[in-house]
Amino acid sequence: MKNADMPQEMQDDAIELAQQAIDKFRLEKEMAAFIKAEFDKRHYPSWQVVVGSNFGSYVTHETNRFIYFYIAHIAFMLYKTGI
Repeated sequence: MKNADMPQEMQDDAIELAQQAIDKFRLEKEMAAFIKAEFDKRHYPSWQVVVGSNFGSYVTHETNRFIYFYIAHIAFMLYKTGI
């Protein structure tokens, strides 16, 4: 876990979905699309999802709606915007 501003149950959900995405998809953009669709369904829109191994970021997010973590060498960043 790199950084989280999110309830533990939601963090667990993010990590579980990321693992499912790794198991189901090869491309990072497919992983991101899968996680976004599931998070939007489970935790209401609008979630933004970034998946990759080399990126920088500077984002604004809703309170308690941000997580950034790694599984192996793949980074996952999820955050909710007020759109």
